[in-house]
Amino acid sequence: MPKHSSNTLDPRSPLVLDTRDLPRRPGVSRTVERVAPAPADLGVELISVPEGADLDLDLRMTSVSEGVLVTGTVSGPVRGECGRCLREIDDTVTVTVQELYAYEDSTTDATTEEDEVGRLQGDLIDLEPEVRDALVLTLPTNPTCREDCPGLCPDCGTPLDELPADHSHQQIDPRWAGLSQLTRKEE
Repeated sequence: MPKHSSNTLDPRSPLVLDTRDLPRRPGVSRTVERVAPAPADLGVELISVPEGADLDLDLRMTSVSEGVLVTGTVSGPVRGECGRCLREIDDTVTVTVQELYAYEDSTTDATTEEDEVGRLQGDLIDLEPEVRDALVLTLPTNPTCREDCPGLCPDCGTPLDELPADHSHQQIDPRWAGLSQLTRKEE
């Protein structure tokens, strides 16, 4: 049988659910609505949920024969930087979570790998790994401030949507510089 984590969970932690008031009869459900502070490092390089920001948890715990099924949504603010124009991004993200947390010594120990399903630790469920996976996998690795963001001018670095339509930088290849003087004489 797989060994279960020996880490002890704090039942007062906002991302820990206590299942003591959920009877172990399949089909019985309880709703959980709470606001929890976001843990550190909840994001990718250019965009993330700020540490301590409010995460809105709207969850349902359902007792099933092998454990507790947790389903619902997690919402929170995201902040970052546009990968094209470097403008600040301030948005919100909502993700769906669904995870089975198996009872200790249930038949899932024999039928699944240890990391395939979550595990209850006593009567407690640690939501942080599931919330982290759901949020981080939803965030884009190259976020944009808007879908049609044109980016920056490669020569001057100014956002292209702030420049006039005829904006250009005349750069003449030194190998052709002599020819450009010929066209000036004709004009």
